[in-house]
Amino acid sequence: MTVGPGKPLVWLHGEVRSPPLTRAARLEAGWLLRRLQLGETLGLPRSRPLPAVGERCHELRVVDERASWRVVYRVDDDAIVIAGVFSKKTRTTPRPMLDARRRRLCDYDAL
Repeated sequence: MTVGPGKPLVWLHGEVRSPPLTRAARLEAGWLLRRLQLGETLGLPRSRPLPAVGERCHELRVVDERASWRVVYRVDDDAIVIAGVFSKKTRTTPRPMLDARRRRLCDYDAL
């Protein structure tokens, strides 16, 4: 069975390759993003809602041996919009990190 391309990924900032993710973490992030493109809804522990950023916003949770990575994304009707990738170092996500992702999405929506 051949699977179509699904929704495109729209990267607003960064990429999975830019942070120093291990190969295994990059593959996991890519696999999770592909599942989203094909319309699958992911839940914990792989993804959790991120209402502090906006409606339909979530964070993918990718852990490797060096860090815990987050890919902040929003599911739109026509695309999966990636607002950013960052290494999470504390239990809570810092407010400036959330604000930056919210601004990127607002700028994207204004286009």
